[in-house]
Amino acid sequence: MSSFDFTTSLGSAQFANPIFTASGCAGSGKELSQFFPLENLGAVVTKSIMLKPRSGRATPRMAETPSGMLNSIGLQGPGIDIFLENDIPWLVSQGATTVVSIAGESVEDYAILARRLRAVPGISALEVNISCPNVENRGQVFACDPVTARAAVESVRRNIGGELPIIAKLSPDVTDIAHIAAEVVSAGADGVALINTVLGMVIDTNTLRPKLAGKTGGLSGPAIRPVAVRAIYQVRSRLPHVSILGMGGVASGRDALELILAGANAVSVGTANFGNPLATMMVKSELEQLLQDKGFNSLREASGYAHRPEGNYDH
Repeated sequence: MSSFDFTTSLGSAQFANPIFTASGCAGSGKELSQFFPLENLGAVVTKSIMLKPRSGRATPRMAETPSGMLNSIGLQGPGIDIFLENDIPWLVSQGATTVVSIAGESVEDYAILARRLRAVPGISALEVNISCPNVENRGQVFACDPVTARAAVESVRRNIGGELPIIAKLSPDVTDIAHIAAEVVSAGADGVALINTVLGMVIDTNTLRPKLAGKTGGLSGPAIRPVAVRAIYQVRSRLPHVSILGMGGVASGRDALELILAGANAVSVGTANFGNPLATMMVKSELEQLLQDKGFNSLREASGYAHRPEGNYDH
């Protein structure tokens, strides 16, 4: 067990293991810290932080689906000032490795957030959540347009300098996700986070109205895992050397292994945390055991293994 290398990297950032929380599914880690030490995670990915505090969307904003859930939370959060004052020092005190997720409504929002985070100690990487609507572009989601996706990432890179790796979080609601990935990487991203939720909708057949106050919401959970595997595989094929943080319906070590084989370097666990606060620790131990059972000596050896030509599967 001890000789197995479970470490991984995203850009220049090194992580002790590949299991992260998914942004928005564990706040800034306080809830999960009651169940296990946060230092046991590869990283805590914070809820996406915006410039100003946000109360989020009207309720109801969650709906169960047959194999997952829809959420329309609306990036509720404390804003960057309170986050820097309270959350980062607390995470540092817990020994957590931290990836800060940021989100904005305009390119300038991303630039300001990057400047605010530039000299803050205790941050390993930035997840740039461009899967949110751009208010300057009639609500068009940044990540659905190569031009706006590039502009947002360029503004972060320009303002953060070269110190922190940038992981651009992409939406699966596009025709060619590998093309968007190539754009953000050429704009300065060190890696991509795949995938954010898939846009969905549920109609209540009793009231005959949409279940969510915001009508549409993000579908997460096991239903979207095949979409995540496909997106990760496509991006790894197009960009063999880019770092990929995979996510989407991971609830077991076997699920995580599928994303790793498709090309992920690390895996975020999201919706599974709501049903089981120890989900990340379970996925971590199961994945490590599975990799060893399959004869791998390291996580790196398994990443992207499904891309090997037929008949070339020795390891």
